[in-house]
Amino acid sequence: MNVDWFDFDLPEELIAQTPLQDRTASRLLMLNKGTGAAEHGIFTDLEEKLQAGDVLVLNNTRVIPARLLGVKKDTGAKAELLLLKQLGEDRWEALVKPGKKLKTGAVIVFGDDGNGAPLMEAEVLSEGEMGARVIQFRYKGIFQELLDRLGEMPLPPYIKERLDERERYQTVYSRHEGSAAAPTAGLHFTEAFLRKLEEKGVKLVYVTLHVGLGTFRPMSVDTVEEHEMHAEYYELDEANAELLNAAKRSGRRIVAVGTTSARTLETLADRFGDGELQACSGWTSIFIYPGYSFKLVNALLTNFHLPKSTLVMLVSALAGRDAIMKAYHEAIEHKYRFFSFGDAMFIY
Repeated sequence: MNVDWFDFDLPEELIAQTPLQDRTASRLLMLNKGTGAAEHGIFTDLEEKLQAGDVLVLNNTRVIPARLLGVKKDTGAKAELLLLKQLGEDRWEALVKPGKKLKTGAVIVFGDDGNGAPLMEAEVLSEGEMGARVIQFRYKGIFQELLDRLGEMPLPPYIKERLDERERYQTVYSRHEGSAAAPTAGLHFTEAFLRKLEEKGVKLVYVTLHVGLGTFRPMSVDTVEEHEMHAEYYELDEANAELLNAAKRSGRRIVAVGTTSARTLETLADRFGDGELQACSGWTSIFIYPGYSFKLVNALLTNFHLPKSTLVMLVSALAGRDAIMKAYHEAIEHKYRFFSFGDAMFIY
């Protein structure tokens, strides 16, 4: 399957640079995966598309201020880290800039304690693929407090505007810190709108998937099947496992909010097969593209994704490539806003 089959021309002005003041004010393209028909509306129209008994699955990961700007200890040259995955004992997997200058043994320093000493040091322990490094941190105090003080939110590279309010790049239900990027489909919800859906009889279920390196890596292969996804950490607790089991038993519709929730659900389906889901955690590198048969996900709320990305392939697996390409071209014609702070699509 050729990667170019998932390409499309996107005018740069349609890439949303800033979030809307009201989270629920975005537009919503509603795509019927059975017929391929598309309707245009606003995000709150989702309430009409959801039915009492539907299960809405939300990823409650919380983005850490994972972008650290510092200098090389020996030369004073600028250096940047993007933390991706905690490995334990103050070791992290990270992307680095400039990659050619930050080899094994390089030390980067961050902040100033007021006495001329850095607040934190990071040493490169080993080198991986595409700019990835294993980093060892040294510091005094509490790492999370230092990260909150020194770090910036790791906005995707296509967003050029500065984000003034950090919480606007968090979902209102974010709880478990560890993500390098927001599960952006969830950014559209407010607490009030979620309450409204619950009053209608929609059940809210939470999973955790910490978004990692795969979000920042472009596909560097010609055929889809050659691509390897980077592993990301997921968790499901006992209470939410039981809610999902009840939904399965009664045949209720399971609606994933975002591709991260969808990938977590399908990972759980693979892990437990036809049996009951159980509280668990682990690492997933599931890659969903056309030809995949969904086992748990019946419908999906998502944003509009980058051309030739694994996310476009995932939504194409659910609705069909032709229907997705047609819907995307329609969205471009109607000037929908794309990517992280953009508008939404509901595939049902």
